[in-house]
Parts: sequence; C-alpha cells; structure tokens
Amino acid sequence: MTLTLLGLGPGEVDDLSRRAWRTLKQAKTVIVRTSQHNCVPCLPQGEDITYQYCDDLYESIPAFADVYAAIVERVMTAARKGDVVYAVPGDPLVGESTILKLLQAAKDENIKVEIVSGISFVEPILAALGVDAMDGLQILDGITVAAMHHPPINPDVPALLGQVYSREVAGNVKLTLMNQYPDEFEVTLIHAAGTDNPLVEHLPLYEIDRSEHIKHMTSLYVPTLGKMSSFEQFQEIIAHLRAPEGCPWDKEQTHLSLRRYLLEETHEVLEALDAEDPVELYKEMGDLLLQVLLHTQIAIDDGEFKMSDVISHINRKLIHRHPHVWGDVEAKNAGEVLANWDALKKVEHAAEGIQRESILDGIPKGIPALMQALRYQEKAAKVHFDWDTIEPVIDKVREELNEVLTATDDDNRAEEIGDLLFVVANWARWLKVDPETALRETNAKFYRRFRYVEEGLTAQGKSHAEWTLAEMDALWDKAKAEGI
Repeated sequence: MTLTLLGLGPGEVDDLSRRAWRTLKQAKTVIVRTSQHNCVPCLPQGEDITYQYCDDLYESIPAFADVYAAIVERVMTAARKGDVVYAVPGDPLVGESTILKLLQAAKDENIKVEIVSGISFVEPILAALGVDAMDGLQILDGITVAAMHHPPINPDVPALLGQVYSREVAGNVKLTLMNQYPDEFEVTLIHAAGTDNPLVEHLPLYEIDRSEHIKHMTSLYVPTLGKMSSFEQFQEIIAHLRAPEGCPWDKEQTHLSLRRYLLEETHEVLEALDAEDPVELYKEMGDLLLQVLLHTQIAIDDGEFKMSDVISHINRKLIHRHPHVWGDVEAKNAGEVLANWDALKKVEHAAEGIQRESILDGIPKGIPALMQALRYQEKAAKVHFDWDTIEPVIDKVREELNEVLTATDDDNRAEEIGDLLFVVANWARWLKVDPETALRETNAKFYRRFRYVEEGLTAQGKSHAEWTLAEMDALWDKAKAEGI
C-alpha cells in the first residue's frame, strides 16, 4: 500500500510535471482535494482511473479544522485498502494543511508515502509581483491567520497569505492583520496566479474583503511595514548595544544597576495613563519595554535565560490560568475568574515546591503602601477576615481619626496616621475604589489647580513672597469652578 501525495501545480495543466502526469495516468484511485482548479478538467482519464473530490466536505462541514480532519479520514480509509493518490493544488508541502496530518497518520499506520512535487502557488505570485522570496518572505495559511486575533507576522519583512479564497476568509484575515497594520495600509490581492488570466489588485487593507475578484485562487501579499516595528528588530538593537562593538554604558549595566530605571519608567507609564495621553503612553511603554529587553539581554549574556523562556513561561501561565477560555471550565463573572486564578496559582506553587506560610505572602514588599494595604485586605477578606456590612468599616475610620486627634506625641501620631490610612484603604475597597489610583488622581488635580493659582498671580506681576492666602484661595475656588 502506497499513499502518493501529488502536486497539481498552480493552475494550468501545462504546469503539471511529467512525473505527476505519469503518476496520475497509472493510478487507479485519485482523491483530489478540490475540483476548483484549472487543470482538473484536463487530467488524464481512463477506464481504470477513479477520481473523487472533497468539495462535498467543504460544503457540508462549517469549520475548516473539521473539514481537514474529514479529508484526512477519507484519504486514509482509501489508503488502508490499497494504493491511492491524493492530489492537491500547487505543491503538497507548501500551504497544505491536510498533507502534514496525512504524513503523521501514514507514519502511525506504517503506510508507505511518496511525494510528487509540483510548482507551488508561490512561484507565479513572485513572478506577478516581482519580489524575491529570499528577501525574508513569510508564507502563511490565510485560513489559519483568519482564525487568530493577532497575526504571527514579523512586520519588518513581507508576508504572503495563501488560501484567501472567499470574502469571509478575507474579512477575518483583515481583522487579524488590523491588530498590527494600519487600516489604510496598502496590500495586494493576487488572483489566479499561474493561469492565463492573472490579476493583481492593490488596495487598502480595510477594503480587501470588498474585492469582487476573490475566488479559490486568491492570495494576499502584505509588504513590509517599514517602520522598524518588529520585536525581533528591537531585540537585535539591544543585543547590538550589549555586543563587544556596542555601547560602553549598556555593556556595563547589570540587573541591579538598572533597577531604578525600571521603577522610573513604570511610574512614567502610570503618569501617561493618568494623563489619558495615548501618544505619550506608547512612547513610555516603549521605554518600559526597553528595560525588559535590557534585563533579558543581560540574562542571555550571563547564561541565565533567554527571551524565549520569558515569553513561553507567560504564555503557558496565561493559558493554564484561563481554563474558561482554553478549557472546559465555566466562569460566569470576573469573581469566578479570580477564584479560579487563585486556585490554579496554589496548584502551581505546590508543584514547584513553593511553600507560603501566610496567605499574605506573595504580595511585593516594594509596591506603594496604599496598594499594599489594599492587597493585604483583599487577601484577608478571602478567608472571611472582613465585616459583613460597610457600617463597621466607617465606624473604624471614625475611631482611627479620633485616635489621631488624641495622639500625645509624634511617634504616636505617625502610628495613628498609618492606622487611619490603612482603614481608609479598606473603606475604599468596600466602595470598589482603588485608593492608589484615587490618590494619584487627586494629586494630579491638586497640581493642575495650584498651577492655575501660580499662573494667575504671576500674571498680576506678583512674586511668591507677595502672594496672600486670600488671593490664592480665590484663584483656587475659581479653578475649581472652572472644572480644573
């Protein structure tokens, strides 16, 4: 028993290889993935040749993955009975999802496999576009990309997506690509490449599913974004800075020497968030990401870990802790999601041999104090160390305020102020308010209003020494009235 995987070429029968023609002519059972191929009507015929097509599976099964599985089962059923040829458009090993599955299935069942190569869909597209595949061209299955939320594409090099054979597929591909490329970015649809009537269509990304020419032989070419925007390029720049011929300052840095910069950049990201400034936000996020890459490159240089370790760890963790997305666990609301998260976290820690003596362990000691207070109280509440209603919380705030007012010395006042801040953070938790964010926003509001006061008095020609409280209060009230 032999399973022959045969390529029909890109389109016209003239591109069918002599070996492929001879193989088909000698075959008894030929299964063709689709009849929607220009050379199909011209394939060799004979009384002993039986052709079967898989178009019925595409028409009756909604999900592509299930279609491919059904095709594989149809081919394997025939292969178990005797020799069979499975013919696909182009080359069997270029953009054919069923082929890899068949190779594995045949290996598992000890069925001999022969491959008859053909001209793939790639070569005529390269000719139509005048591009070189060796210039970093990425080749992807459009159906696979259509099912994703972010494209697995390096935007610094071009990409070619095959099997964009319907407006539905094109529309889903468009949505995926728009997670990385601008809506107006010019791309190219190539129709019927390798036939006598090819068509090349240049249009904005957001319009690709509006093309009237999309058919079974449509592919999409995505040129380089040209903005040095890939993660790979970022890693190359950082590695170059740390290389022997790189920057003296970068080469001297260690994990500890960069610690303060990580803190600074994190706070600058928070400042951009508070300002609701998207342009400043993406700039500051780049600076923060720079710190991540610098630390990773230092780890690479010291033989500690690589970026692939960083990314694979967080990918695995996210998937494992979201069984309601990638598994069969149900989570009806955010509360159930968090409960599942904590339960899975405990299982992971147990597997890693991490023993925590307190439920409060694991909360970073270096985070801002209000945030730390909130996290402690959230953790304690999970084991029911909490009041049933908000009234005792408010009573506790009053109690701590009174203790501040009656404190007799500086040390006692500092302690009581700390207690007051702690219970205010708990009050905020009950009100579903993040105290750290609330205070930061109040700080920003104070800054805006005080700047208004400063500018108003400076405009009057007065120096700081001449300012009076009454004048400042008046300008402050004016700023408040104007919504500043």
